[in-house]
Amino acid sequence: MPHTLLINPTITARSSARFPLALLNLAAALDRRGSSRIVDGNVDRDFIRTTLQALDRGGVDAVGLSVMGGPQLAPSIELSKAIRERHPQVPIVWGGYFPTLYTDTALAAPYVDYAIRAQGEQTMAELVAALGGQGEMAKVAGLSWKRGDEHVHNPNRHFVPGDPSVQLPYDKLGDPRQYLARTFLGRRTAGHQAALGCRFRCTFCGVNAMFGGATALPAVQRLERDLKYLKYELGADSVQFFDHNFFDREVEMIPLLEVMAKLEMPWWCYARADALLNLSESTWKLVRKSRLKMAYIGAESPSGKMLKEIRKGTRPDQTLEVAELCRRNGVIPELSFMVAPPVDTEEETEHTFEFIRELKRINPASEIIVYVYTPLPESAKHESDRGKRASMPLLDLNGEPVVFPSTPEEWAQPQWVDYACHADAPWLTDKMRKRIHDFVTVLRCRYPTVQDMRTPRWAKHGLRTMASWRYRYRRYDQPWELNLANRWVKLRLPQVSSL
Repeated sequence: MPHTLLINPTITARSSARFPLALLNLAAALDRRGSSRIVDGNVDRDFIRTTLQALDRGGVDAVGLSVMGGPQLAPSIELSKAIRERHPQVPIVWGGYFPTLYTDTALAAPYVDYAIRAQGEQTMAELVAALGGQGEMAKVAGLSWKRGDEHVHNPNRHFVPGDPSVQLPYDKLGDPRQYLARTFLGRRTAGHQAALGCRFRCTFCGVNAMFGGATALPAVQRLERDLKYLKYELGADSVQFFDHNFFDREVEMIPLLEVMAKLEMPWWCYARADALLNLSESTWKLVRKSRLKMAYIGAESPSGKMLKEIRKGTRPDQTLEVAELCRRNGVIPELSFMVAPPVDTEEETEHTFEFIRELKRINPASEIIVYVYTPLPESAKHESDRGKRASMPLLDLNGEPVVFPSTPEEWAQPQWVDYACHADAPWLTDKMRKRIHDFVTVLRCRYPTVQDMRTPRWAKHGLRTMASWRYRYRRYDQPWELNLANRWVKLRLPQVSSL
């Protein structure tokens, strides 16, 4: 019976760890025909030694790593190299966001044998079976692998909705209650994913690159069963939904909201402005009863031209409307914006700053997240979108085309980690970079996030007072006193740590 070791390399602080949902779903699929073990680097800070000790005991047929770009890449590389050095015969499989978008880049590494693209449950199970001689490697859909010096890309796997009967093996995590965190939602917030994918085709979005517009909502029975387990078995009192787009079509959402209204667990989710605006009053009544506290909405830009360019499918006026709608219904809109696009960088950024001020006037409780616009390389887009339409030219400060990394090590360099985290871009000048930083400093001091549970009220009040004159008169430049205060008062940054 094949045994697989599933690893979640470190990406966040121990206190911010949430259920490794991707690995739990993989384990559920693998355990049907074999067995698996999960090592979560967000909880086990010595996860490399734990992994090597498990391999030393023998009996492991493959090691699978869930790999994102950004800060998770370096520990993924370190772990893979350690495995290859001590156990060169053990197949190493990378799956998740990074190998889906940058498949050839992942396979360029000598310590990566296989890359799984998009959904991984069935692909991983078939790969492990093929490694044991029970199947052909070339027939495993969604798999990329090496045949000598050649990279072989098997056909894509068709999107498969989740199996309603599947129960996640939380017991593989030791005590699952260690993943319940104190947040502004509640004292014991659980992370959960109900729906998968998103039907919209935003060109900058990794979800579209992975799923190509496919989406699937959960069966009502499974959602109710899963939430009851979290509430009554683990003691969770609130839920952070990691669904790529929680609100889909209203008619399909109503049964799910009815379940959540019965359980009345405060919750947070991703949503779209147009979807929320299209909900009827009766559905909003359900939303209020279910105790939705915050919805993360990708506003992206106040420019209709840019929203069309990135195929967002929403309009700036809808962003303003949804801020007011959320205010009336007691929901905090967490609105994200992408500043400093490669074309008209300064003009578009200043336009966004003014739009944010208008949102704050309409709904002062609105939470604002500011990112640098860092689009995906053409090669990382979903195959159905590549080369179909001209996109913004990506030129660096010297006017040269931006050359993206070709190895995992290059993507792990600080400037490309920042790019992956939407924190910096090759076309940003020092002046523009500082302008963005100063605006965000004034904004977050004037309006500290409600998600910050650690900073004392007196400290937040002091920062609000200090920042008020700068915000009122648009004096964002060189907020030295706020930078000094922030050395002592560490305000939470939702764009870095979410809840």
